[in-house]
This record gives sequence, structure tokens and C-alpha cells, in this order.
Amino acid sequence: MVTRRLLVGWTGIAFLAVVVALAVLVPALNLGLPPSSRFHVPTHIVVLLGKWLCYALLAISLDLVWGYCGILSLGHGAFFALGGYAMGMYLMRQIGTRGVYGNPLLPDFMVFLNWKELPWYWYGFDQFWFAALMVMLVPGALAFLFGWFAFRSRVTGVYLSIITQALTYALLLAFFRNDMGFGGNNGLTDFREILGWGVREPGTRAALFVATCVALAGGFVAARAMVVSRLGLVLVAVRDAESRTRFLGWRVDRFKVFVFTASAVMAGIAGALYVPQVGIINPSEFAPTNSIEAVIWVAVGGRGTLVGAALGAVLVNGFKTWLTGAFPEVWLFALGALFVAVTLFLPKGILGTLGGRRRRPVPPTPTPAESRAAAE
Repeated sequence: MVTRRLLVGWTGIAFLAVVVALAVLVPALNLGLPPSSRFHVPTHIVVLLGKWLCYALLAISLDLVWGYCGILSLGHGAFFALGGYAMGMYLMRQIGTRGVYGNPLLPDFMVFLNWKELPWYWYGFDQFWFAALMVMLVPGALAFLFGWFAFRSRVTGVYLSIITQALTYALLLAFFRNDMGFGGNNGLTDFREILGWGVREPGTRAALFVATCVALAGGFVAARAMVVSRLGLVLVAVRDAESRTRFLGWRVDRFKVFVFTASAVMAGIAGALYVPQVGIINPSEFAPTNSIEAVIWVAVGGRGTLVGAALGAVLVNGFKTWLTGAFPEVWLFALGALFVAVTLFLPKGILGTLGGRRRRPVPPTPTPAESRAAAE
């Protein structure tokens, strides 16, 4: 039943079609055409598009908990950053003797800080399968533990939002410390290889872009499968009337923990794909402003639509890229104005407003007898 209903509606089909088209056309136009061609897509554009699609996956993960379960998380950037750090640790272990100090076991920043041996929590990150597991396990475990205590204590509303923001800010302060073993303020950078391929090679960039498209499509399908199932009905009931849902016998805290954990795993995967494409991960990714921006993406695109969340992420970041290049000093003011304008004039977001207008029922045309009766 879920499989039949999964792609009902042209919006979801169109979204997946666009993602598949990007996965095919962008690498083909980048690798298959010479730079002199007018249709050639430069490598830096491939990287930029891949970055936006990572943000789109993060927005879908946030929309899953906010749009369908009513959990306004202002700390989802923490799960994104944790997934990025897990991938960054793997990439740092692949540098080997090609680092500045030539130490095959210790990353350069550890040699610079006079570390004598590799910390225990870095063990295993020389293997890709282990790093891929940690990309999902670390954000998922943190979300599960946080949700277990918060939701069982029935923390909701603005109090929960403040706690999630405090969580990401605490991680920001912790990862800034050099003795944490994650590069301190500079973070992790100077990556060389991933799975034996040069990270900076155009072919690797194109492959990472395709992997991002696959992850985005998979994340959308997984989220869509949840929201159209009975689980989704319970989540919407929790969002609209949590007390009544609990009164009917549903274990509301368990549903919240599950969807919050699943959302964190999706955010961690987005962060892991983000890092090798941009080439760096540092504590600034934990900044609360990043999580607030993600909320704005979802609000602009349309809360509770999934596709709208991804659309909002791409549109806002495209606008940000242009505006920070043309007028860098006004970006934050423009972002605030955008959020205020959407709240006042498009409270359902772009896709939510368009969908509401399309589904608005048309009143039946009165018969002549009904018209005469109304006139009398």
C-alpha cells in the first residue's frame, strides 16, 4: 500500500525526475565537453551544486521532524556537522606520509600540537566502511539519547527548541578546543584521497555529485515512505493534538524519538557528503546560525511538503551565493527580511501556497432556479 502511494502526485515525481536529470547531465556536461564549449559545466559549479543538494537533504531531514511531527529543532546543524567530522576523520587518515610532517599515523595538526599517539576514538577511521557507519551511528546515537530524555520528560515547544540550540552551541565550544583532538579552530582539511581517488580530481568531484543526488533521492523516498504510512498519520496527530494522541493510548515519546533519530541520520549523511566536496570541516558548522538558516529554508519552501524544503534550501542558498558576492555586507539583513516576508505573506511557504491554491475547491455553478430563489 505504501509503495503504491509513495509517488502519488506530480510534485514528488517531478522532484525525483529533476534529481535524476541532474545526476546524469551535470557530470556529462562537466567531463564530456571541453572547457571551450558553451555547454560545459565547470568543476566549481559542480561543487557548488553538490553543496546545495547536501543542504537540500538536510532541509528534508528537518522538515520530517518539524513539518510532520511539530518538533522545531534549532540544533539540526549539529547532526550535519557530526556526520561531516566522521567523514573528515576518514579523509585525514588517508593523507598518510603526504602530510606536511610526513607522519603516516598522526594528522598534521596532532604532530604540530605534540601529540604522541593517535587517540582511541580515531581508531578504525582508516577504513571507509567504519567511517560510513560512524556517519550514521554518531548523529543517530546523540539524537536518540537526547530524544529519550527530552521527549520522555515531555519537553515541547519553545523549551525544546532552546535546548536543541544549547546542544549545538555546547558542541561548538567543545570542538573549538585543541585538546579534543579534532583540529580545534582550524578543523580538518587538506584532504587528498577518498577510496583511492584524488579528492580534487574532476572525475571524483563528479562522482561525489552523483552520490549526493542518489542520497537526496533516497532520503526523499525514505521520508516520503514514512509520512504516507500509518507512522506518518500518528506523527501528524502528534503535531496537531499531542495530548489527545497520548490520551488515545499512543506512546508519543517513542514516535518522537524514532523520527528524531531517523532525521539525525539523514542530516549526518548530508554532512558526510558535504565535507569532501567543500574540502574542510571546522567547528563553525556547529554554529546555531546554521541551524536557524536551515529552519528558514524549510519555511521558505513549505513546511510539511518535503519537496518544498529541498526547494527552499536550493533557492535560499542560490540567493545567498549571489548576494554575498555582489553585496556581502547586506546578506544577514536580506535573510531576516526574507524570513519576515515569508511569515507574513507566504505562511505555508512557496510549495505549500501553490499546492493550496491548486487544490482549492471550485464552487458549483448555481442552476437558474437557484439563482432566481437567491435573488428573491
